[in-house]
Amino acid sequence: MDERREESRVDGGDDDEATVSRFVERFAAQLVQAGMTRMPARVFAALLSSERGALSSAELSEQLKISPAAVSGAVRYLAQVNMVSREREPGSRRERYRVQGDQWYTALLERDTMMKNWQATMQEGVDRFGLDTPQGRRINDTLEFFRFLDEELGSLMRRWNAHRAERLDG
Repeated sequence: MDERREESRVDGGDDDEATVSRFVERFAAQLVQAGMTRMPARVFAALLSSERGALSSAELSEQLKISPAAVSGAVRYLAQVNMVSREREPGSRRERYRVQGDQWYTALLERDTMMKNWQATMQEGVDRFGLDTPQGRRINDTLEFFRFLDEELGSLMRRWNAHRAERLDG
């Protein structure tokens, strides 16, 4: 790491805040390009880049220069998709919002449940229309894609767990 970065990390000065802000805005923009709404993307990136992985509404408002209502809406969305959790500050009514290290894994597991539901619906469509119709063939193609993803995702998750245990936890 170069000297300037090292000094910035140690003294927590303006350069550090600017570095964090650049990271947050860049990553948030990438999440928006991928389909996430702007405020949840910014809040998620801010939590991810915070030292403790947790910030209060006031801290998020101050850092991102947004209203508490914007924080609340963003956190509500992020909690619904299991990207953040809420926790009470000890001895206080204030909540902190925390990002976990395994949020992507958890989000993919949620998608896995959704894909199983889609598979069941696609199977109903194939049964209803039959493979001898254009719509039946299209629906079956979608069904086979979801089945393929289901198999591959299971294998991928097992490999990730092994990788994490070997490289990140060990």
